[in-house]
Amino acid sequence: MTPLPPASRSRWYSLPLVIGFAAFAAIGGFFLYTEHKAHLFGALPWLLILLCPLMHVFMHGRHGSHGGHGGHSAPGGQGDHGKTGGSGESTKK
Repeated sequence: MTPLPPASRSRWYSLPLVIGFAAFAAIGGFFLYTEHKAHLFGALPWLLILLCPLMHVFMHGRHGSHGGHGGHSAPGGQGDHGKTGGSGESTKK
């Protein structure tokens, strides 16, 4: 059996198949939403609370660990906040 040339091979998908799948997915999504809307909205506050640790982990990845903040462990709990002048330059030399 010889393979077919590339031009005559049919694709595994076609436009009617894609349209049919999209319609089926839209109808299924509509019924999933309408039947489970109460469960979804009931879980939304908990999902937002669970999102906080994820945001913390991913947003701290941009600037390194907590050790790179410079001054969080200063005595008095002030950090570097009390050591800057009006122009933002450090007054400590």
